[in-house]
Amino acid sequence: MDLFRANVTFVCIGVYLVGCISVGIWAMRRTKSSSDFFMAGRKLGILVTGCAVFSSTMSGFGFVGGPGLVYRMGMASIWIVVSAMVGYCFSFFLLSKRLRLISELRDTVSLPDAIAARYRSETSRFLSGLAILLGVIGYLAVQIKAMATVLVELVRDHPELSEISLATAVVISCAVLVFYCATGGIIAGVYTDMVQGAFMLVAALLVFWAALGAVDGGMTGVSETLYRDDPESISPWGTFGIFGCLSWFFVFAVGGAGQPHLVTKMMMTRSVDDAKRILPLTMVGYTIAALLWIGVGLVMRALVLQDPSSALGKADEAAPQFLQTYANPFLAGVVFAGLFAAIMSTADAFLNIGAAALVHDIPKSILRRPLENELFWARVATLAISVLAALFAVYSGEFVAILGASAWGTFAAALVPTVAIGLNWKRGTALAANVAMASSLVVNLVVRFTEYKFPHGIHEGAVALLLSLTLFFGISLAQKPMELEPDIEAVMDL
Repeated sequence: MDLFRANVTFVCIGVYLVGCISVGIWAMRRTKSSSDFFMAGRKLGILVTGCAVFSSTMSGFGFVGGPGLVYRMGMASIWIVVSAMVGYCFSFFLLSKRLRLISELRDTVSLPDAIAARYRSETSRFLSGLAILLGVIGYLAVQIKAMATVLVELVRDHPELSEISLATAVVISCAVLVFYCATGGIIAGVYTDMVQGAFMLVAALLVFWAALGAVDGGMTGVSETLYRDDPESISPWGTFGIFGCLSWFFVFAVGGAGQPHLVTKMMMTRSVDDAKRILPLTMVGYTIAALLWIGVGLVMRALVLQDPSSALGKADEAAPQFLQTYANPFLAGVVFAGLFAAIMSTADAFLNIGAAALVHDIPKSILRRPLENELFWARVATLAISVLAALFAVYSGEFVAILGASAWGTFAAALVPTVAIGLNWKRGTALAANVAMASSLVVNLVVRFTEYKFPHGIHEGAVALLLSLTLFFGISLAQKPMELEPDIEAVMDL
């Protein structure tokens, strides 16, 4: 039976991946310039953009890291789910119109292009490109590690493949991602997002239903089991505590407006007015997909408490183990296939903005001109960034969700003051933006490399974001207002 389940899953994944690779080849033929590679030619429709935004947030972070986080910490991670919804609202209301107009007026191909136009500063372009590149390596490591973790679980019961290591799975995952992302650029990612977003919604509902049926008494039985073991695990603050949860809320709600893989998609739409229809589609999709995050994590925690012999080796195994053990083989195959596609399209988004930072933004800030043949170098950069992220995934030792939260915090602290506030507040100055970005990078890097932990479970991203916001407002108010370019000022007046 185990071999049958494995074979069914392999067939489903194989069929789906062939489809994704076909999309990559098709997209390669449509990718004629760096603008196509980075911005999809600014021709994305409402459905494609809506699916791309919510599925970029879920993917490996939500489908592997989310259940693992609930399994490990109880209800604490629900604060991420709730605050991400608030973050979508912040992002769309603060940025969608202005970013889309700036992208058209200045023909931008990246977020740092818009930042440089706003602050008339190449230093701002460099620092935002550097922040994006560092955050991309962390967030891409999330996708690679999630894909490798699922792959290891899938072959565990296969007699010929059961000895595969996590490092080997990382190499395989990285190779597949590089081919997919280097060929099609962002066009491949967003069009795959539309298909796999629909898969996510159906799969989340079916898996949530299967999860409730795996424990006697459904959600009531789950709650009673968890309460008997540790009442705090199903309390509003989980096992993480009030300060830890509120710091997550701050990072994921306010910080949502600083996530480049989300806000750059606002620059790719066909029309400025599309945002008001994209937002509700995104929020509905994310809400449904989050059922898998919550349901599988709680149910696996309850099942292990009822049968300690089934304890997981790592929290990240919660979703793969549930699908392999308790879900219908065909449902498991479809979910795994959708998960792989989600990881690939999300990784494509990160590789895309990371490659833009490495071959467009940072060189342009130093040389004052773009590189020749950017499209070629973008594909080379895709390979280089993938290798760095793969090494980080193998040697970091962090859970998928913790890696994701750290990368989210890096983006948030550097870009929320600069972009979300800066494009809505004319008093913001270039010096303030540069100091805010530099300070946020210093805090996040020092915490990462020293492994310092703030008291009461407070997330380092929240501290870095609070510091960067304080510096941005303080320095801007202390300086004389800067003169804006007429077209940028006109956009900010809207």
